[in-house]
Amino acid sequence: MDIFLTGGTGFVGSAIVPVALRHGHTVRALARSEAAAAALRGAGAIPVLGSLHDTELLTREATEADGVIHTASPGDQTSAALDEKVIDAVLGALRGTNKPYLHTSGVWIYGNTDGEIDEDAPLAPPPVTAWRLPLDARVRASAGDGVRGIVIGPGIVYGHGKGLPDLLVNASRTAEEYPALTFPGTGDQHWTTIHVDDLARLYVAALTRGKAGSYYIGVSGANPLVRDLAQAASHGIGLEGRVAPEDEAATRERLGPLADAFFLDQQATGARARTELDWEPKGPTLVDELSIGSYSDPDA
Repeated sequence: MDIFLTGGTGFVGSAIVPVALRHGHTVRALARSEAAAAALRGAGAIPVLGSLHDTELLTREATEADGVIHTASPGDQTSAALDEKVIDAVLGALRGTNKPYLHTSGVWIYGNTDGEIDEDAPLAPPPVTAWRLPLDARVRASAGDGVRGIVIGPGIVYGHGKGLPDLLVNASRTAEEYPALTFPGTGDQHWTTIHVDDLARLYVAALTRGKAGSYYIGVSGANPLVRDLAQAASHGIGLEGRVAPEDEAATRERLGPLADAFFLDQQATGARARTELDWEPKGPTLVDELSIGSYSDPDA
């Protein structure tokens, strides 16, 4: 399959490239700069110089591809408008072809989950992710227009020292003789997680096996407590497991709107992807990654 990929040099997209290539696909990946294009060539992908704002380019690439995977995001207040442009271009190009379009959402749209959930749980997003709901709905409804639209909702993605766990490791330390690493919230909230390499395999599996209109929560089934994550991170950075809750106002000042998502208590299974896509997560847990110092700064 000839895949058109956005975000090919990003955390998730760069993990998708080698998995797709191993499965015999070719990857044409959007590149915003010559440096990004060089990185993509080095990974075995074919770079396409351009921008997500270039709807003509998106339409052309989607029309010529056998499938499209969208993982790119500015991660700011422009994300909703930019995703809408991408959806407009890609769904228009793929209408009536039954080709797959994989769109990236996120598990935070479920809000606090009150135990483990699956994809059919009610949605209650914090403001920082509420914009995703109508766009996810459009992608899933595109099945009616002859597009195999599929939404992937990753949990907290980690691995290789990258991703949001870096914000946990780099939280403030208490001002004591033996400082402790602070953590957001009470520490009793769960985070539902996924190793980036497992997530990449999920995207590639959904590309060929996912049904039109499907939604897959991309998580491993490991839902650690934030306090346990903080203790693992504390060990990993040499603070011997010492942790303390961060003042809520300090968390909000440090993280902005993202703080509401870090306060969420979420647990999910990822069982639908296992059943329907024959997918199985294999990567180390986030607790393991933090414990061994994968997120520590070697120069600190």
